[in-house]
Amino acid sequence: MAKFHRGKNIDNWNRVAPEATGNQIRIIGGTFRGRQIRWTGDLITRPMKDNIREALFNLIGGWIEGRYVIDLFAGTGAIGLEALSRGAHSATLVERHFPTARIIRDNIQTLDPELPAVIVKSDTFFWVRQFVRPDTKRPEIPWVVFCSPPWNLFHRRTDDIVNMIRQLIEVAPQDSVFVVESDESFNPDLLPFPERWRVRTYRPAILSVLRPDPVELSETPE
Repeated sequence: MAKFHRGKNIDNWNRVAPEATGNQIRIIGGTFRGRQIRWTGDLITRPMKDNIREALFNLIGGWIEGRYVIDLFAGTGAIGLEALSRGAHSATLVERHFPTARIIRDNIQTLDPELPAVIVKSDTFFWVRQFVRPDTKRPEIPWVVFCSPPWNLFHRRTDDIVNMIRQLIEVAPQDSVFVVESDESFNPDLLPFPERWRVRTYRPAILSVLRPDPVELSETPE
């Protein structure tokens, strides 16, 4: 069931502007394939385009089922919800913009109120700092981590983003997957362990994907 962590009670939030704008995003695959979710149309939120999201899940589709998903800078929640549709074990969606977090919750209620999703109303950098602390209990199953921030953060807080991704990689279980969506002005070689990332360009977006090594997946423990 979708839950909220941190911040004030979302049910007590008073809307200032009308919520519905007719903007719809389509779930591309899985259980909810073809279903529509809503977003406010607010320019603060930049949903990943359908064709880019489809290309993304073509790249990592075999690494979704049964895994724990972290959707950083979740925005509309479309990526995390797409992953749940495709069989992810559970998901945490981190979004600091309060009205957008409310929309994510409403979309989950529309799709399936029992979805194993937690919506964290928090600054992503702050949440990750707490999540990677040695005393934090983290899921032991492999993760799929999506990082799709507002593109200007790649320029205003380059070091913070790179360090955040490095910290998550260092604590992630073996065989975890990482996805970073940036624009063309960000150099993926700045990412930690740059030789391990597969980079694909879908202008104006760039997808950088760190997947488990096929050799590692074929090995059997002694």
